[in-house]
Amino acid sequence: MLYTNFESMYALDRALPILRRINTTHLLVVVFFENTEIKDFSQQEAKTLEGIYYQTIAQKFVSEKRAIVQKLQQFGIQSILTRPEDLSINTLNKYLELKARGLI
Repeated sequence: MLYTNFESMYALDRALPILRRINTTHLLVVVFFENTEIKDFSQQEAKTLEGIYYQTIAQKFVSEKRAIVQKLQQFGIQSILTRPEDLSINTLNKYLELKARGLI
């Protein structure tokens, strides 16, 4: 399990060749975190033009995290995108999932 935090697709693209190489010889699970403050902010109702702008940027950050998960899956790399407070349970669930699929 690799605990990291990708904030942008650019950061993932820089690390992806190394992650793919690791994944060829090991079962790699990349664990990274949702930014809970940005996610909560993106779900609030905007009341001003400036608020709409900030909310749009926040939604972009949230959707980019989901795109990172999809790109990792595209290359066969397991991933966990989780809230910090849910880290233990989500990591354990992923372990049990991999165990049930016979990958471990």
